Amino acid sequence: MKTRLVLSTCILGLSIFLSSCSKSNRFKIDTTKNRVEVKIHRFDKDMLSLDTANMKAGLKKLYAAYPEFLSAFATNILDTTATDTQAISHLFYKYLTDKTFAPVNKKTLQTFQDVSDIEKQVSDAYTYIHHYFPEVKLPEIYFYVSGFNRAVMMNDKFIAISTDLYLGSNYPAYKDYTYEYMLYDMRRECVATDLVSTTLFRMFVMNSSQYRLMDNMLFRGKVMYLLSVVMPNEKPENLMGYTPEQWKWSKKYEKEIWAAIIDQKDLFSTDVQLIRKYMNDAPFTAPVSQESPGRLGTWIGWQIVKSYMEKNTQISLTDLMKDNNYQKMLEESGYKP
Repeated sequence: MKTRLVLSTCILGLSIFLSSCSKSNRFKIDTTKNRVEVKIHRFDKDMLSLDTANMKAGLKKLYAAYPEFLSAFATNILDTTATDTQAISHLFYKYLTDKTFAPVNKKTLQTFQDVSDIEKQVSDAYTYIHHYFPEVKLPEIYFYVSGFNRAVMMNDKFIAISTDLYLGSNYPAYKDYTYEYMLYDMRRECVATDLVSTTLFRMFVMNSSQYRLMDNMLFRGKVMYLLSVVMPNEKPENLMGYTPEQWKWSKKYEKEIWAAIIDQKDLFSTDVQLIRKYMNDAPFTAPVSQESPGRLGTWIGWQIVKSYMEKNTQISLTDLMKDNNYQKMLEESGYKP
């Protein structure tokens, strides 16, 4: 009888364990099947490798290799048109011979000499996205350099990232060009996550007639939840762009953060300035605490959506992303930090 009881207890424990694993991994797929292979277009490398003594021949090759992207680059970064080859040649020459950016360019080429690891990460994530949203046409990926000008470019065909803005949070040149609170995310390790999160925010647009703080929080929370599904091997703090300390602070004070939002009657506010304070990148989330990390509205939204999906296991990812009834989602989440 005793042996039987122990066996029954073990089976029950195993059942709970397997159920828990199944629940937490219910969206996991085999990324070796029906794989989406991403090849990054290295405009940055080809541009930085131009021979300044023979710009005409180098530009001809660049135009042939990147006809559409060069047009977008000329408009968004150089503030000219792709047809003005003389202006482009002059601007490229000026940039490539600039003594200030010479070490930056060298560091960029060194840091991103091999990008196969980034291609693998993005390929894994895009395989997930294609599996769950097969109707979506995934964008081409380009790398470029902008002279610390613009981190991301995108249109309906591509997403491009400026690699000279991912040289490391301790890279000395950044201190004169950006805010300290932004430095942590200017690391090579952030590139794949930024590419995939940009892809998801490009795929899904917020749809809310009321535009309350709650709607903003849960919309971004849905995208963050989806990001965690398609990049299951990434630590949550990396997906959020938080330092380990910022993540620990948010977890430690989750109850107090939620209480502040409720007590201050911010949840249903349509005040655009207030919403920005909760959602936009900043040194801290002002309505909560000067000790807090920024974007706590997104972080709390993610926790609510996570609770909602754990309690409603019949909801598919497609259902989640189509659902814009954020009041119902909050109520059915059972969220109680």
